[in-house]
Amino acid sequence: MPAPRPEVLDFLLTRRSHPARSLTAPAPDRAALEGLLTAAARTPDHGMLVPWRFMVFRGAALARLAGEAAARAIALGKPEADVEKVRGVFAAAPLIVGVVSAPQVSPKIPEVEQRLSAGAVCLSLVNAALADGWGASWITGWAAFDPEFCAAQGLAQGEYFAGLVHIGTGSVAPAERPRPDLAAITEWVEA
Repeated sequence: MPAPRPEVLDFLLTRRSHPARSLTAPAPDRAALEGLLTAAARTPDHGMLVPWRFMVFRGAALARLAGEAAARAIALGKPEADVEKVRGVFAAAPLIVGVVSAPQVSPKIPEVEQRLSAGAVCLSLVNAALADGWGASWITGWAAFDPEFCAAQGLAQGEYFAGLVHIGTGSVAPAERPRPDLAAITEWVEA
C-alpha cells in the first residue's frame, strides 16, 4: 500500500488553471520542460501503445502558428474577431506543448480509450506544471481539430491536438470558480 500523501490531495483539491492570456515569459527551459513531459508521460497509456506524442512550440514557431491559424480562419470564413482571437492565442503564448492524439491500430485497445489517454496526458501536464510553480492552461479550439491546420503542423490523417497546453509564468492569480455539486453528479451503486 502506498503511504498517504495529503499534500498531493490538497494540491488536487485546490489546483486552478491559469487563463492562457495571463501567462507571460519566462517559460520553463528545456531541462525543466523535459521533467514536466516525463511526469505527463506517466499517464496510463492503455496497453503500452503510447497513443500520443508531444510537440513543443516556442519562439518563432509560435509566430508561425499564429499566422497559419489566422490564415486558416480566414479561409474558413470565420469572423474577424475569431481570426484575431486565434492569432492571439498562439502569438501571445510563452510556450505551447501540443499533445497530439495519435491512436495506434490495436485489436485489443479501442481507439476511444487511446484518445481518452491523450486527454489524460493533457491534464497530467497541466498538473505537473502547476505543481512545479508554473502557470498552465489546457485549451483546444477549432484549430486543434482542423485537419488542414493539423496537417500543416505535420500531423498524420486522423491525428489532432488533444490539447494545446500553454505554460509560462502566471501574471495574475487565477480566480476560483464554481465547482460541480458533487451530490448532483454522483450516483452511489451498491447492489
